[in-house]
Amino acid sequence: MALQRVKLALIDLSGTLHVDDQPTVGAVEALKRLRQHGVQVKFVTNTTKESVGSLYDRLRKIGFELQRDEIYGSLGAAAEYVRRNNLNPYYLLTDDARTDMPPNNPERALDSVVVGLAPERFCYEHLNEAFRVLHQRSVKQEVQLVAVHEGRYYKAKDGIALGPGCFVKGLEYSTGVPAVCIGKPNEYFFRSALPDGIDVAECVMIGDDPNDDCLGAMRIGMKGYLVETGKYQPEKYTDEDRPAVSGIFPTFSDVVQHIISSSTEQ
Repeated sequence: MALQRVKLALIDLSGTLHVDDQPTVGAVEALKRLRQHGVQVKFVTNTTKESVGSLYDRLRKIGFELQRDEIYGSLGAAAEYVRRNNLNPYYLLTDDARTDMPPNNPERALDSVVVGLAPERFCYEHLNEAFRVLHQRSVKQEVQLVAVHEGRYYKAKDGIALGPGCFVKGLEYSTGVPAVCIGKPNEYFFRSALPDGIDVAECVMIGDDPNDDCLGAMRIGMKGYLVETGKYQPEKYTDEDRPAVSGIFPTFSDVVQHIISSSTEQ
């Protein structure tokens, strides 16, 4: 069965196109082929350890051709949320990621906590400070817990690594403050990544996370293609409980070949 003509591919970064400073197999050339086939691309990422500028520089350095404004990240979406809601947060973010966020106002009390992937911040001292900010919640004092995303784990060069989701859930549990999740798999995040004039049925999402990438996109009507180069570990699934995504492929390059082959069959 031929795939409907794909006009836009939303592409995850870490675990899909690269792992740390190494492109996944064939990814650099596959991205070029996808563009040559007339498919627009946008890179949608929950990466929160790096600013957009640092991430762009990293991708260029390892061989990818892209424009900075093609990167749409949950960090930028969270920054916009902080500005729109006039928050003055305590940030559990790396120093680099902080450069993408609004600065604190020292003349105002802290009224929120923003959590991203910040391994050096996930210690008792910083988590307790975040707890104290959120514990101020009362009838007269409204506070917010903002999760840039709630990823459980991710693929690093030395193996699977713990994500920020458990720290978000711990703060929710201890304070009773529910988190506002900004990034994937939030429906708002996917819809806000779409350019004007592009319908969800004309889009595909390519990523390494069955839930946050693929199923999140499929819930709003996109195809969701899963790759095996990142956090997805096929050996942990049986045929019966394999993720119900639109397709599972060894690499990003294999997904691109599928898109091109399917469209030429129409």
